[in-house]
Amino acid sequence: MTVSEIFEYDLDSTPEELDAWCAQADFVFNLAGVNRPQNQEEFMAGNFGFASTLLDTLKKHGNTCPVMLSSSIQATLAGRFGTSEYGKSKKAGEELFFDYSKETGAKVLVYRFPNLFGKWCRPNYNSAVATFCNAFANDLPYTVNDPSVELELLYIDDLVDEMISALKGEEHHCEFDGVETVLREDGRYCAATVTHKVTLGEIVELLKSFAAQPSTLIVPEIPAGSFAKKLYSTYLSYLPASKVAFALKTNADERGTFTELVKTLGNGQFSVNISKPGVTKGQHWHNTKWEFFIVVSGKALIQERKIGTDEVLNFEVSGEEIKAVHMLPGYTHNIVNLSDTEPLITLMWANELFDPNRPDTYFEPVENKD
Repeated sequence: MTVSEIFEYDLDSTPEELDAWCAQADFVFNLAGVNRPQNQEEFMAGNFGFASTLLDTLKKHGNTCPVMLSSSIQATLAGRFGTSEYGKSKKAGEELFFDYSKETGAKVLVYRFPNLFGKWCRPNYNSAVATFCNAFANDLPYTVNDPSVELELLYIDDLVDEMISALKGEEHHCEFDGVETVLREDGRYCAATVTHKVTLGEIVELLKSFAAQPSTLIVPEIPAGSFAKKLYSTYLSYLPASKVAFALKTNADERGTFTELVKTLGNGQFSVNISKPGVTKGQHWHNTKWEFFIVVSGKALIQERKIGTDEVLNFEVSGEEIKAVHMLPGYTHNIVNLSDTEPLITLMWANELFDPNRPDTYFEPVENKD
């Protein structure tokens, strides 16, 4: 499908534009809505009134293109949403769309969205996630009345993916068991298939770990597709300029410098080592720890010798042809800067975090000169 033009109708658009665009549209996304009105009557006007105007205009032009409606889980009028004026207005809008479909034969796609979150969402408005992200990013006070409260959350990128599927005629259908979404091919409603159920307490604990990362260097677990990964991206969008860059602790001596870069909870840590011209570093071995040495600038000789033997493995490497060299467990190893004038820059990865109480590091020269 090729989209040749997108018509964007908003509060500052004119009735004439709506009329012209309803005559031409091949697909309509109705994302309009009111959720923080000054009085309760505005719910119905915003969530029902415009929908009625939109559908009447489409009927005027005989345009039966598919129409999508952005509704809310509150339209279930179940549980704590039972007396919600917002939910009632959304429910009225849904029924208006279904009646329109029966009358005209047009395809309608009614989505009941849970709580949305993602980058740039307005804090202190209608998103707890946005409010908490903004608070932690900017060192602002926050309040959690009940950490056990569970939210169903839909990430904005997952919503966009579903909207693209809808545009292609590949929307996902569902029914509702109370507020629970039950995917069904013959469902009356539509749904984004990827949501996350998390408690307020879990959100806050994750944000605490994100905010501490510049000092701990620990990047929390963020598996592909996980809520944590999406929350981290959301959190970063609220960082002030003063926090976008932060200093790292560099350990320096007469040989050069060593700086820890990033630590992970289950996959080790990354560091950068800078050796002065002619310097040899290392000369130690590990029982269980192993590493990758990756020279990115300069020329080096990496040597490894299995403990208890005289056999030395030699690897000449340089930043001109980048290679990763294993530092094998049970092999004492070193790295020699072969240049007399240029520093040697090496990225290093270790399979575990350094523990000063169990360093697993034992001094022994690679070349035994006895």
